[in-house]
Order: sequence, then structure tokens, then C-alpha cells
Amino acid sequence: MNSNTVYKAFSSTCEEFGSHPFLHIPDTAAPYNTGSIDASYQKTLEKIDSLASTYENAGYKINTRIGLFLENRIDFFYHWLALNKLGCSVIPLHPDMQSGEIAYFLEHGEAVLVVSLPYKKSELEEICANINNKPPVISTDESTYIPAAKSFSQNNDIPSGSTECALLYTSGSTGKPKGCILDNNYFLYAGYWYNSIGGLMELKRGQERLLTPLPLNHMNAMACSSMAMIMSGGCIIQLDRFHPKTWWESVRSSRATILHYLGVLPAILLEQPKSADDDFSEQIKFGFGAGVNPKHHDIFEKRFGFPLLEAWAMTESGAGGSIIANHEPRHIGTCCFGKPESWLEYQLVDEKKQVVSLGEPGELRVRRVGDNSAKGFFSGYFKNPEATKEIWQDGWLNTGDVVREDENGYLYFVDRRKNVIRRSGENIAALEVEAGLVGAPGVLEALVTAVPDEIRGEEVAVCVVPKTKLDTGEQTAHGIVNYALKTLTYFKVPGYVIFCEALPRTSSNKPKRAEVKSLAKEYVEKGKFFDTRHLKKRAHKQ
Repeated sequence: MNSNTVYKAFSSTCEEFGSHPFLHIPDTAAPYNTGSIDASYQKTLEKIDSLASTYENAGYKINTRIGLFLENRIDFFYHWLALNKLGCSVIPLHPDMQSGEIAYFLEHGEAVLVVSLPYKKSELEEICANINNKPPVISTDESTYIPAAKSFSQNNDIPSGSTECALLYTSGSTGKPKGCILDNNYFLYAGYWYNSIGGLMELKRGQERLLTPLPLNHMNAMACSSMAMIMSGGCIIQLDRFHPKTWWESVRSSRATILHYLGVLPAILLEQPKSADDDFSEQIKFGFGAGVNPKHHDIFEKRFGFPLLEAWAMTESGAGGSIIANHEPRHIGTCCFGKPESWLEYQLVDEKKQVVSLGEPGELRVRRVGDNSAKGFFSGYFKNPEATKEIWQDGWLNTGDVVREDENGYLYFVDRRKNVIRRSGENIAALEVEAGLVGAPGVLEALVTAVPDEIRGEEVAVCVVPKTKLDTGEQTAHGIVNYALKTLTYFKVPGYVIFCEALPRTSSNKPKRAEVKSLAKEYVEKGKFFDTRHLKKRAHKQ
């Protein structure tokens, strides 16, 4: 990597692929009402440089942060890269965030300016007026005017690889979100990793077209997909979000060669009526993502004709600690996410940080081989040295993910440590139970958690969103447990079944497990549940 900033990487690619398409937004991104948008590397660079000059003239210099409420639109790339040229960092804001969340991000992140889409400007102004740093707000239709920086910094440092590029907040399931400091090296390494990992992920320079519906305030879209294309001269096909009805239309019309997904996408797409045009084997090289239901994995690939490459990473690990099943055998249907490369060290440890025996589940710890164990990783949590110290222990990044390893070195996701239920001395993975409930009668959605049990310490509880209002009785509850007993060891199945209208979720649509746990406890205390513990009987051996 010759470039040491994201802007320089983009500029370098422009020298080679200036006339090539950089960004395509299909007309199926309906909420934008802009029709399809195409932008070449050269035209985009001209806009970036013009904006950078405007920011510089207004006094914005290295090590300042600007909030971006720009959704998945082309304006995000204009402002992000213009600010990166000057050494400024950005705080991307998700469009579904509530006012309190936005206020926290901007105040905690010490934003000095907010760039907004026109429709959101007045709301953001009201939010910013009530936080301590009170950053001014401009909209994209007036970005030729940028208010002068409140204080003209005398910092004349030149942006480098270690300069902060973005402050991304992790949603988390407990407490306030933590701001992950991501420098230029973090993003550059993500692009390098994506372009060099090879195997089933082999890319052709200047030829790939990567379609993603994922939000640009997340590491997957901002670091992985964006940098993969920027550093290879490929085209980003950026959707506003996932639209099941127009998904394949977008894939075909955009001529995408790579798709990014979350686990829920394959499940939804499999529910669509089959078509003679379902085979995309001649167009799509691979899908890149994580969390596909093991029961759906093989079915999806056979129907649509391309592999779904399951990967493991977290915002904190970046691509420096990433692992992906990009080689055969991929062990489809087993939650396998591949075998770590030689440059990545790993351990599976118990709660006392002792390495577990082969085949036993343990928390995954990772670090880079060599002098820099954090190469490609995040730089720490902003204003939270305690949390940074907690995740980095003994020179290892402690991921919180429970994983097991087979005799050939392949890793399999089991659960997240905080989602482990301890019943009668048995550790039970909540996600494993949830997987065992897929397809259960009357279940639209299910989330498993722990509730206190005087005898066994904890009991397995499941909060169920029923398919219909009729699916809320004892018969359905018993049916759910009996269904689970077919695939799960008896002690793993739910002892309590709770029906609710909806599950609490974050702005990125992740379930708020901490709130679900509190909800389950409340329902049990009030007697608003079905007790199915009597069905949890050990099978008699013949």
C-alpha cells in the first residue's frame, strides 16, 4: 500500500481508472427519488477536491470531527473523502436513529459541524442546539457555503496512516454505544485484505461491481465494500437499503458481480416465488457476509447459483483480524467461517482465559503475527480507556464470541459469550437454541434469553413473536418445545415460552438482547408465560 490515507488511495486509483465508474445508485433506490446515478472516478475526484478546498478555506483542519447524516447517497462519499484529504474525521449517522441517539453521538464525539440532507436539517439543528458543543448544521444543497470553524486550529500536521478517519459507534446490547476510533490504516488494510485474500474472493482490477444494501455507518459497507472497490478500481453499487421485491432487478440491471448480505437476506429471498431466472451463476462471483441460517445456506446456493462466503469480523478487529471461508471445503450448513490465515494468531479460551481443549467452545481471541499485534485493528474506544483495556488483554483482542475448532483448524461460530445461559452447570448458547426453533409451528420470530431459576440458576426462556394472534396459546407453546426437542438436547429447550407483539431492536435492526432479557424476567414474574419445564425430560436409553 503506497497511499497512507483513504483520499490518496482514491486519487491513486483515479490515475489508473479515471473514466471507470466509481459509484452507481440504481433507480430501485426508490426513496431517493433521484433516478439512477452514475459517477466516474474522475468526476467524483473533481467534486471531492472542490469540497475539500471549501472546507479548508473555512478553517477545518486535521483532527476535527464532522457528523454526516447523508444516508447511502453519493454525498456521503463526497464529504467523507473531502474531509479525509484534510485529515478530518467523520461520524456517520444512521437514518433510523432517534434524536437522543444522534445527540449522544454528536456530543460524545465532539462534532464541530454536521452535514445533513435537506429534509433532516431543521431536526438536526434542534438537536444540536441542545447539546454542549452545539455544532452548526449545513445541508447538501448549500455545501458551497460552509460556516467558519469555531476555532481556527494552528495544527499544520499532514494527514497520515495513523490519522483518525472515522468514529464508528458500536450498537452493543448493554450500556451506551462506544465510539471506535478508526484510522486511515484501518480502512486501507480493509481494502488490501479484500483484494488480496484470493480463493473464491479473487477480484479483477477495474472490472468488479459490488452491490451492497448495508448502511455506510457500519464497518462492512464503509470499510469493506467501499475500500475493496476504491483500491481495485471497481464500482460500488449502493442501495438505500434492502428491498426484497426489487433485489434481483437491482442485481440484474446494475450488472453486479459481488453481493454483500446479512444473514436475514437469504432467508427473505428464499421465500420469494421461484423463477426461471433464479440462476445467477454466470453473473455473480460470490456473496460476502455473515450469519446465514445454516438450514438456508445450501438451499440458497443451489437455487441462485453462487456461493455465500461466511466471514467473521467485528468493528474492533477490522480486516486485520478477519477470518473467512473463502476456500473449499466451506462446511456449508455448520456455521463455519473458515480457517485463520498464517498471519493471524488466535486462541479459544474459557472464562479464566485458559486455552480450552480441541473441540470445546471458547471465547475467540485474535492478534496479528509480528511486532504490531493490532495491525488493521481499531485504535481504541474514544474517551473510554477502561473499555479499551478490557477488550485488549495480554496482547490479545478479546472478541466475546464463543467459537469451537475442529481437528483440521476450521472455526465454527457458537454464540456470543454474553448470550450464554448457564443452567445446572451447563452452558447453553442462545443462538443455538434459536436456530433449533427455526420453522417451529406458529413462530414468526424467536429470541432466546436467560431468566432466573431458584433451583438451576438460570432457565432457558424464549420470547416469541407469533405468526397470528391465534398462535399464542398453550398448544402452540407445547408445539414449540416439542419441535425443539427433535434437534436439541433436552436441557437446551425453552422452559418458559413468552408471547409478545414485537422484539425491541436497535437502529441497525439488531435485537436488543439486554431489553429482551429484562422483558422476559418481567413476564415470568407476572406469570405471563407458559411453563414448559415439565416437557424437558431426558430421553431414556434403549
